[in-house]
Amino acid sequence: MQDAPWVGGSLFGLEGAKDGMPERVRVETHGEEETRQLGAHLSAAVRAGDVLLLLGHFGAGKTTLVQGIARGLGVDQPVTSPSFVIASEYQGRIPLYHIDLYRVEQMDEVTLEAIAEYFGGDGLCVVEWPGSVPDELAHGAVRLELAIMGEEDRGLTLEGALPRLQAVFERFGAGRLAQTGRHGG
Repeated sequence: MQDAPWVGGSLFGLEGAKDGMPERVRVETHGEEETRQLGAHLSAAVRAGDVLLLLGHFGAGKTTLVQGIARGLGVDQPVTSPSFVIASEYQGRIPLYHIDLYRVEQMDEVTLEAIAEYFGGDGLCVVEWPGSVPDELAHGAVRLELAIMGEEDRGLTLEGALPRLQAVFERFGAGRLAQTGRHGG
């Protein structure tokens, strides 16, 4: 996936507007806590049935973002990567289904049936390492790519998002500009 450009030197970018709504929105976070804050902001906009596909290298902050989403949903238990169990369920404002497919190179029928119930269901489904997810399940999902920009800095690009999720990224980016006093240019 090609990176979304930085627009006017700001911390958020827009690309490929369609019907007035951008296809990609990008923000930058500085540290794990800020990545969790972005996740908490996203949680306010998600609805039951939403699916987020998280892409990024090891250490990019995928699980950290999910921890923030969980915090924002009111989950009161620790959230860790479910690499060995594939899926973890958490109860909050809506159920959170955290799936990690790192160890699944090719989706077998049993695993597919097990995770399919989480997609478009009664909660939010967040998938780390979604490369083995079949197209029919991934259709309509929101892609969120996390990139390592520096030791603590992360670039997060939201693609194919619903306007309500794009708005969260735009507000978060605008808020970062106001906090840091940075201006485009």
